[in-house]
Amino acid sequence: MPADSALGCAVLSWLPAGIGYTTTQLNVHMLRPLFADSGLLRCEGLVLHLGRTMATAEARVVGVENGKLYAHATTTCAILAPRPAA
Repeated sequence: MPADSALGCAVLSWLPAGIGYTTTQLNVHMLRPLFADSGLLRCEGLVLHLGRTMATAEARVVGVENGKLYAHATTTCAILAPRPAA
């Protein structure tokens, strides 16, 4: 599902180097079927909130030629600070 990748990339692109994340919740809503002649799709991810410990994002899968919404998704991610050196 391209929405999962778009969500993860959106969150990761806002994090400073050395900070990681993990998905804690993922919701995907598929709205219409895809066929061989459905044409090209575009998936865009957008961070809605980036806090110290949690982030949320949304993604939309849209037809390039027709502008129709094929799916949308949301995620909640836990922000993982690096562990101190032992």
